[in-house]
Amino acid sequence: MDAARSAGRLWLTIFLTFLTIESSVNAKDTKYVTCGSALKLLNLNYNVRLHSHDIKYGSGSGQQSVTGIEVQEDGNSYWLVKSETGKQCTRGRPIKCGATVRLEHTATKKNLHSHHVSSPLSGKQEVSAYGDTKGEGDTGDHWIVVCQSDFWERDEPIMLKHVDTDLFLSVTGLTYGSPIVGQTEIVADHTTNGHSMWQAMEGLFIHPSDFKAQHFEHTEL
Repeated sequence: MDAARSAGRLWLTIFLTFLTIESSVNAKDTKYVTCGSALKLLNLNYNVRLHSHDIKYGSGSGQQSVTGIEVQEDGNSYWLVKSETGKQCTRGRPIKCGATVRLEHTATKKNLHSHHVSSPLSGKQEVSAYGDTKGEGDTGDHWIVVCQSDFWERDEPIMLKHVDTDLFLSVTGLTYGSPIVGQTEIVADHTTNGHSMWQAMEGLFIHPSDFKAQHFEHTEL
């Protein structure tokens, strides 16, 4: 078991190092967020990055907690962009505005999730990380990318609307105590103001070298 854990930590270290190198070399040349990209999401109102870790909520669902953190370099803030349950998207294909996606936490293989459970601090709707080690959960993992362009652009603020409950991924500004001291509560809420605005930041952005946006205007994700 110890050997397996050590191997897992080594793989994660290599992966995050690769992300750092790739993001510094290639990310500036990539206009779109694409299927297969692994990225960090910054909340524009509170300046925190969407984060998770192998720590469960002490109340509510008891599922893996999702928070916001100010630290830019934390490796537990990477999320893999993939298609909705039961479907596949082509690696490198730009994500259309209005598309349904899942965001898989790269370190724990669980999906960004919400459901009709009250959040620990504000009593709004809980957001958690959910699913098995293969990145499979249920429809509570589905989020619609709400943006103004044809495709999700890296420098464009977006919102993420939860499919099952019609609420938006948001930050309350309330902070936790032990064992996640200072981390910010993430919820699903009705608000469509700055609390629910996000932007793609650091990461590995997969893209085909010959992509032309017009080729995908009438295709699925």
